[in-house]
Amino acid sequence: MKRQKPRDLALLALNRDEMGHWKQDRYLDQLWEARPPADQRDRAFALNLVQGVRRWKLKLDYIISSFLRFPFKDIEPQIVNILRIALYQIFYMDRVPDSAAVNEAVGQVETVSRQRHLKGFVNGILRKICREKDSISFPDSGGDFVSFLSVYYSYPEWLVRRWIRELGEDVTEGLLMAQNSIPKTTLRANSRRCRREELAVMMEKEDIKASETRYSPAGLLLESLPRSLTSLNSFSKGLFQVQSEPAQICSYLLDPRPGERVLDLCAGLGGKSTHLAELMGDRGSIVSLDISMERLHLLNENAERLGLESLSAVMADACSPGVFNCLFDKILLDGPCSGLGIIHRHPEIKWNRLESDLPQFAKLQKKMLDACVPLLREEGRILYVTCTISREENEKVIERFLAAHQGMDIISLAGEAPEWARDLVDREGFFRTYPHLHSMDGFFGALMTKRRN
Repeated sequence: MKRQKPRDLALLALNRDEMGHWKQDRYLDQLWEARPPADQRDRAFALNLVQGVRRWKLKLDYIISSFLRFPFKDIEPQIVNILRIALYQIFYMDRVPDSAAVNEAVGQVETVSRQRHLKGFVNGILRKICREKDSISFPDSGGDFVSFLSVYYSYPEWLVRRWIRELGEDVTEGLLMAQNSIPKTTLRANSRRCRREELAVMMEKEDIKASETRYSPAGLLLESLPRSLTSLNSFSKGLFQVQSEPAQICSYLLDPRPGERVLDLCAGLGGKSTHLAELMGDRGSIVSLDISMERLHLLNENAERLGLESLSAVMADACSPGVFNCLFDKILLDGPCSGLGIIHRHPEIKWNRLESDLPQFAKLQKKMLDACVPLLREEGRILYVTCTISREENEKVIERFLAAHQGMDIISLAGEAPEWARDLVDREGFFRTYPHLHSMDGFFGALMTKRRN
């Protein structure tokens, strides 16, 4: 099978972006399988290029436009992506010489076009940018501050404007900066099989350095990742699950007990379902509901690998899960959201979200919460979770839900969260994390209970 150069793989993925196909992680996995890079380092390099261009696209386009004598829109999309890949290396990858980035870009032009003048154009503009890169000027921060932040940190103006309105200018700038950082991979040690200290030692034997997460007592941050996690012995033995730190914390906030019946209403691949089962000692019942059979198959694979038997996968619509003849002690709802708190992991979110999407997500989230009420026993608890930084999808959804269900009450997490998580609870009693404050994904959580009649 012919091996692909990492820059060419990156170009294929970014061209896919331009066609509006945003199921990116899966597409990249399929791309690696169909046209594998030479080794893990090449794969990591290709992924760095793809994510880097997505992260800095607006700023890179601004730089390109600054050196053009004609409208930016007149450049063919594939040539634009070749320029973006080269500029990302020139401005953000210190180990790549400028000359190498330029030469590789010129070579890529030959693979996508037979027009000879395009090689000269790409070569000329990139070399000019390299010569003048230290004198490029950006919008004046003293003028239109929204425009400055948008270009300099590479975010759509509507999002910058919204965050300034909800969080203020200084907080917004810190958030934009943090969401452009490259996040570390986070694992959750399988407490049924090992402690995280033991897992860290095993990881070190496999040439992976890991450090403990600041909050979650089960989490490890990977300082390096020289090869695929799925190739590790510790993975095949079911000693860990990949899961972000705030997602881990959510399971502790719901506080499931052995013998309880728990519903994970939007289970996905089962990260939270499997953690809930671990916290319950695999004693009780976890019903993992999702609308996708494919995701549920993967959930079952994860549960089997981790050695967990208390999970039952159910395919149903979370908006109308009329498939149960029982009540649940606890329900976790981590429903669909805009994902504005995980942009550093998925920078394409910047460009595939519209401001008009937020009220649509909020409407869907409220509908899913409504569906929880008849499934919850009296004095049972619901934990509502999102990975977004948007009052419309967080506090506003809770306000509308409580107004519509007089038998439901909010529980302040100030007195319910584990001691180690108390400083992640805000003055309103909600769980809240920010990338710029806590060096983790932006999450929101609200705990509610059904009043006894």
